Amino acid sequence: MAAELTKGGLDRVLVLEVARVTEAAAIAAARLRGQGNNKGADKAAVDAMRRQLGRVNIRGRVVIGEGEMDEAPMLYIGEEVGTGDGPRVDIAVDPLEGTTICAKDMPNALAVIAISEEGGLLNAPDMYMDKIAIGPGYPEGIIDLDKPVAQVIADLAKAKGVPQREITACILDRPRHQEIIDAVRKAGAGIRLIPDGDIAGVIWTTDPDQTGIDVYLGSGGAPEGVLAAAALRCIGGQMQGRLKPSNDEEVKRAHSMGIKDIKRKYSMSDMAADDVIFSATGVTSGSLLEGVRFHGEFASTETVVMRSKTGTVRRIKTTFRDLEMKGWG
Repeated sequence: MAAELTKGGLDRVLVLEVARVTEAAAIAAARLRGQGNNKGADKAAVDAMRRQLGRVNIRGRVVIGEGEMDEAPMLYIGEEVGTGDGPRVDIAVDPLEGTTICAKDMPNALAVIAISEEGGLLNAPDMYMDKIAIGPGYPEGIIDLDKPVAQVIADLAKAKGVPQREITACILDRPRHQEIIDAVRKAGAGIRLIPDGDIAGVIWTTDPDQTGIDVYLGSGGAPEGVLAAAALRCIGGQMQGRLKPSNDEEVKRAHSMGIKDIKRKYSMSDMAADDVIFSATGVTSGSLLEGVRFHGEFASTETVVMRSKTGTVRRIKTTFRDLEMKGWG
């Protein structure tokens, strides 16, 4: 039965369909885990995700993908995916979030997708984006990209009812973040530096009791920012993003994609509006999800799939027989 748009949102049948999409990509990428082949693992994930999307009853348009048509043969921005039946939807994909992580078999590589009603996802260009994010339970407006880092830490600590030393920020380990790192440490807070995978870093803020992360700070890819916002919209939390072009060409590219104000601060809802379904499957094990496990003829996955309309968060552990996986690459 083709999925249809229900009144005010997507059909719930799509929740499990999108989980199957990230499961396929994760299994394909995991077969190249630890082999030092970044591009090979990414291609395997892209191919598998595209094949599985082709089985879903949607009329989908990729708004965040592997790049422009001339840069990416599959899952490029503007590509039409799905069976051609069912609702029109926008799709954001990161078939392998953390290609280097996967190549080195380090924690927290993921296969990720978000699906929204048509027009529900920001068509973000492939450039840096300044980001700040926290989980649910805080007063609205407590974070702001224009606040000094020390003020952000102080406000969070006060709202949480803890000393500043008990606040921990997640930051990508990059030289460009040294000023932020110094400011966080000067404020007395802790830092978890991560090598890659800022989608997972943002999601960690939603459960600080388990992950130890209270706030995400720093710049990373704008497409990953939209995917992270889609996840937060489902779970709850706050996020802001602002594009950070590095040259005039990137500014022109943003304008060509319909972004008129390059300095605009985007809220979570600006980046992921309306009804959104988000799915992530672990490729390598980490704080968010277990990675793919191979055992004989079987492969096991762990997936988190969420929907903003209902606030539902499902964790799905699935075991596949090799016979079923052959068509997934």
